Amino acid sequence: MLKYIIIDDEPLAHEIIEEFCSMLPHLHLEKNCYNAIEAMQFLNENTVDFMFLDINMPKLTGLDFLKTLSKPPKAIITTAYKEHALEGFELNVVDYILKPFSFDRLVKAVNKVSESQTTKTIIKDVSGSADNSTRFFIKGDKKHHQIDLSDLLYIEAYGNYTKLFLKDEMIVSHEKISHYESILASADFLRVHKSFIVAIDKIKFIEGNRILINEHKIPIGQTYKSNVNKLYNT
Repeated sequence: MLKYIIIDDEPLAHEIIEEFCSMLPHLHLEKNCYNAIEAMQFLNENTVDFMFLDINMPKLTGLDFLKTLSKPPKAIITTAYKEHALEGFELNVVDYILKPFSFDRLVKAVNKVSESQTTKTIIKDVSGSADNSTRFFIKGDKKHHQIDLSDLLYIEAYGNYTKLFLKDEMIVSHEKISHYESILASADFLRVHKSFIVAIDKIKFIEGNRILINEHKIPIGQTYKSNVNKLYNT
């Protein structure tokens, strides 16, 4: 979960950002600040992962406010003025987006925050159970879901996110598919397409350029076909 604040003197800007961010399940709004002084007081007592920061505000501009912080959270500048972009990037802002901006543009900026986070999905082996099954936690839908690998059917890339299809549900994770490819055992899971990883033991059959898992039909990418062929050409 990424915690954020909005710093902007325009209530309408808060409404737009909140509405867009409510569609991203891994974000949580901590506070609405309507000037830099209010934000400064909040950050003196609280920590957040990033902030949406307007530039033109009374008393203290957004960029001057940023300069006062010794350890500022990551900042996404939201402004109607493009002439401050260079100064913004010199202050190591994550992104600089011009008002009015679209949902897609905001998502692109938030993804830059996600990619820069060092915190990764927590992986752990749960020992002591009868089958010594492996479980792990993923962030999605404002919760940490514990997943049993025996329930995982396949994973599908979803832009900068992924969909994890389990026996009884589907969960959207904000990790990329490459992350799961790196942590899942190659003996149990196989990348069969640039957008798909499948659980080998859940494959019902392979026909032509597709794999059937339960009722799900998963394509086989041309560059991955030789890896799939090794499953039955042994």
